[in-house]
Amino acid sequence: MSLWAYAFMPNHVHLIVHFGRADYEMSSVLQQIKWAVSRKALAYLRENAPEWLPKLQVQRGQKIEYHFWQRGGGYDRNITEPATLEKMITYIHWNPVRKGLVTQASDWKWSSAQWYATGQGPMGIDPLPPEWTVGMSADS
Repeated sequence: MSLWAYAFMPNHVHLIVHFGRADYEMSSVLQQIKWAVSRKALAYLRENAPEWLPKLQVQRGQKIEYHFWQRGGGYDRNITEPATLEKMITYIHWNPVRKGLVTQASDWKWSSAQWYATGQGPMGIDPLPPEWTVGMSADS
């Protein structure tokens, strides 16, 4: 799996990933990502901010569970055209600006916008293959 773009927002996440093959199950990918992140996030909360745990608590019969993610499978779709990829990357990068968190997309630390603008950032992305960059502007 290659990571082509991302934005971690306060209440949701955007990811553009590419699989080098056609035989993958998106539900399995989401499950693996969500499981790993929620496990680490809950461990962090237990250690550093236990007062937040009741906000994530759900009682199922006699069992208490903690739900880090909203219910549902997310909003995933396949991108098949370079122009669509460019639009989706731009949408993701400008999400923090639209939400009033920063004034420039590259100022949001938890986004690949900075990487696209400077080639540096807290988390790198995988290079886009040339066939996916045909006609793509430098602003993506």
